[in-house]
Amino acid sequence: MASLDLFAGENHEVTQFSEQAYLLHGHVASQADTILSHLRDVIKQSPLRQFVTPGGGKMSVRTSSCGDFGWITDKKGYRYTDTDPITKKPWPPMPETLKTLAEQAAAKCGFESFSPNACLINVYHPGAAMGLHQDKDESDFSQPIVSFSFGLPVTFLWGGLKRGGSPQKVTLQHGDVLVWGGPDRLRYHGVKKLANGQHPLTGNVRVNLTFRVR
Repeated sequence: MASLDLFAGENHEVTQFSEQAYLLHGHVASQADTILSHLRDVIKQSPLRQFVTPGGGKMSVRTSSCGDFGWITDKKGYRYTDTDPITKKPWPPMPETLKTLAEQAAAKCGFESFSPNACLINVYHPGAAMGLHQDKDESDFSQPIVSFSFGLPVTFLWGGLKRGGSPQKVTLQHGDVLVWGGPDRLRYHGVKKLANGQHPLTGNVRVNLTFRVR
């Protein structure tokens, strides 16, 4: 992976690891306290839960959402809804701070029109993982994916446009941001099992926020 000259002089290093996929090192680390406080408020309204996949398996991550839409899965399939199936109420509004930071990260990587209306919250405990998958439940693939990481480090897996092969491994640290779109928008990606550890802000978990246009 090579750093982009495009971002020379910025406070944080940016690494381009595919045609239109970028890692912004530590980009939101300084705002972590504020962001995590907002998340606690969201989770009080729409609690974390372990979804069941269409095949009947229970996901290892604990999930919630905020914004106009939330992503869910059950035996009926993967999809977005405008209400939380647990509370039967609309998903909590996306905190403006989160939305603005996601838009700014996308703009730094060339996606200047990004305006997310869904934020998926995934909390990983040790042993939790995410298999290789595509983000393809959205209606507009011209819009990028923006992903924030907080807490324990993890290995992000970056695959191809089809299943199979050996995915590239990218280490994600506290405060890192991933942005990908364009020809890379439908690449398979996932997360290896989270190793045990402790982080001063999150304890023994990793918190991931994924911003999308539904």
